[in-house]
Amino acid sequence: MLANMAGVFSSLARYGSGGHVLELDGVTAAVVPDCPDRSVVNCVVYSDAAALGQALEPLAEEYGRSGVRAWTVWVPEHDTEAAELLERAGHQLDARPAAMTLDLAELEVPAAGGAGHDLMEPDMVAAARLNDTAYDFPGDFERAFKRLPPEPVHLYLARADGVPACTVLSYEEDGECGIYLVATLPEARGRGLATALMIHALVEARGRGCTTSSLQATRRGRPIYLRLGYRDIGAVHMWERRPPRV
Repeated sequence: MLANMAGVFSSLARYGSGGHVLELDGVTAAVVPDCPDRSVVNCVVYSDAAALGQALEPLAEEYGRSGVRAWTVWVPEHDTEAAELLERAGHQLDARPAAMTLDLAELEVPAAGGAGHDLMEPDMVAAARLNDTAYDFPGDFERAFKRLPPEPVHLYLARADGVPACTVLSYEEDGECGIYLVATLPEARGRGLATALMIHALVEARGRGCTTSSLQATRRGRPIYLRLGYRDIGAVHMWERRPPRV
């Protein structure tokens, strides 16, 4: 899962407006200056606590130099050593998304197949705008993400009432399909759009040879993923660093 996360966030940063990736020994950091307050995309994945400890100072310098005000380190819940060193460095535990996985051989596809979604051509601006609206971001993602990264990124969009209403992004590598940026317009929720679009994305990923899927679930999204057959494997914590409020 962590390798998949490093891959997708690096891709988004490289193809984002003004974004880049900092590679250190055992550490990968996505830097997206046009989303300076969104640590979910200004994020760090590491191999072990020792490597992370060595990288913290240059990471802070790089994010500061780039004008990023909030960045996070994804930490498996069992890695107390990394959590403790981040806390000492001034990071705060911001969120505890559920880490979830699915054996794609067990994915159940409804008899109606793709019923319930009206697919659109991939459009990164529309997907970014959907995430901004769904999560109440003031245009951050639309400002930063205008270009769709190439494969192994795959973007899915569905319409409702004639407008883009739901999106899912996947990143496929080493037989694993990571699911990201799931968002539905508030007025279109409760219609099963995200479920239908995710099934479509996962069926396509299985057809391309993926055998597993992974994601990090918010509290709102977790029931949807459980119904699709995903299983909790713990949590991955977001240890965030941002300036204190004044």
